[in-house]
Amino acid sequence: MKMQLKTWFSKIIVLATALFAMQSVMAAGSPYELTQQAAEKLFADLKANQAQIKANPDSLRSIVRNDLMPYVHVNYAGSLVLGTYFKSTTPEQREKFFAAFNKFIEQAYAQALTMYTDQDIQVQKEQLNSESQASVLVKLLQKNGQAPLNLNFQWRKNSKTGNWQVYDMTAEGVSMVETKKQEWSSILRKDGIDALTVQVQKAAAVPVTVK
Repeated sequence: MKMQLKTWFSKIIVLATALFAMQSVMAAGSPYELTQQAAEKLFADLKANQAQIKANPDSLRSIVRNDLMPYVHVNYAGSLVLGTYFKSTTPEQREKFFAAFNKFIEQAYAQALTMYTDQDIQVQKEQLNSESQASVLVKLLQKNGQAPLNLNFQWRKNSKTGNWQVYDMTAEGVSMVETKKQEWSSILRKDGIDALTVQVQKAAAVPVTVK
C-alpha cells in the first residue's frame, strides 16, 4: 500500500513539475493558455534531452532551472508554507528561507521528472470562481486502462500586474502547499525558521538519481 501511494504521488509530482506556480514574467494569457504553454515547453525539452538525462540525471536541474524556475512564484508559495509563522520572522530570515526553498523546488522537480514516461495530459478550460480567482483541471492519462489522475491548479490574478499566477495545486484533493505546511510546522514551532532553512538546504543538495 505504501509503495502504491508513493508511486501515485510521484506521478502527480511529474505533472505538477510542469505546471506549478507560473510567474507574471510569462506572456499574458488565460490560465488555460499558460498551462498549455508550460507543459508543451517542458515536455518538448525532456524528449529532446533523453540521452543526456540517462547519462547524467542531475542535468534535469538545468531543464527545471531554465524552463520552470523563472516562472515559479517562490516567495509567495514559501509564505503560504510558513503560514502564521511568517509574521514572526525577519526579512533576512525570510530571504534565506526563500533562497533555500527555491533550490529545494528545483531539486524536487528534477527528481520527480526521472519518473516521466511520456504520459499524455488533457488540460480543461479554466473555471472562473471570481474575477480574480480561477482553477484549471488537468487530467494525467494513465496507461493500461487505469483511471486518470485529476489535478486542480489554483490561479489568482495579480492586482498590480493583471497577470494570472498559480499559487497552489491539489491532487485528488491534496494540496501541495498544505502538505508542506503541515510537514514543516513542527520544526518551525520547536526550532524556528533558521533550523527549517538548514533542513531545506540539505534536502536541496541531494543529487538527482534514477531509481
